[in-house]
Amino acid sequence: MNNAVILTLGIALGLGAWASTGDSDQRAASTTPAASNQPGASTATTNSDLPIAKPIRITRVSYDPPDPDRHSSARLNGEWVAIKSFGQRTRQLRGWTLWDASGHVFHFPQFRLRPNTTVTVHTGDGRQTRHDLYWGMENYVWNDTGDRAILSNRDDRLIDRCRGGDSLKNC
Repeated sequence: MNNAVILTLGIALGLGAWASTGDSDQRAASTTPAASNQPGASTATTNSDLPIAKPIRITRVSYDPPDPDRHSSARLNGEWVAIKSFGQRTRQLRGWTLWDASGHVFHFPQFRLRPNTTVTVHTGDGRQTRHDLYWGMENYVWNDTGDRAILSNRDDRLIDRCRGGDSLKNC
């Protein structure tokens, strides 16, 4: 084979492998964790160094709501993490986890996240809807001076993380 044919085959195989890691499987996108508080952190890099947009990302975290500290559900629900699907498919999040470095872990129930939709995980109690989930905690989870929200899939692979230091953090 000549060099042009070999190059064409190599490109085709590389693009095929890259396309297969897109929206259908997040494992490739999660193998190299991205620091979500860095510019351009919404992508991860595979071995081929091609950026792949993560289909599901943490987009925003409310670490310290502005109201006075009271342990009411309304106040606790002022702490939340917004997670958005940027993919083309509905995703089942059952078995996924949202956690922090202190060991607080939210286990996603049977929940389907539709394309281009955001779900907000609130710290306190409430009624689950298509856009809101509730942790049911009686105390605050996220540190007021900064914390790291970490999202993992059912295989415990890192999907995304967001480190904050302010009361409200865009990731």
